[in-house]
Amino acid sequence: VQLQASGGGLVQAGGSLRLSCTASGRTFSQHRMGWFRQAPGKERERVASVSASAGGTYYADSVKGRFTISRDNTKNTVYLQMNSLKPEDTAVYLCAATLANWNPGIWGQGALVTVSS
Repeated sequence: VQLQASGGGLVQAGGSLRLSCTASGRTFSQHRMGWFRQAPGKERERVASVSASAGGTYYADSVKGRFTISRDNTKNTVYLQMNSLKPEDTAVYLCAATLANWNPGIWGQGALVTVSS
């Protein structure tokens, strides 16, 4: 599986963005998918993840109620809908796939999200 993320950009506080991550390969539907972010000077954190069947999701407390992760296994794509964005959401967002643990996992390139106040 190889991952390609898109959808980052500059948005004002309170706005919305949707990130997409499309995977190549035939095993996408077997992988748990996640979105992580890393801001300057901060550790990488898992923002949201979704199980292979989309039956289970995880959200960091900081994004609960504002972000929604979803996946379309027919399109080999996972999405992160981000609403009510805050300046502290500014970071490079990375998508990842795993069959077991996130370390090492499979990582795509980052998508920069900048939220202005």
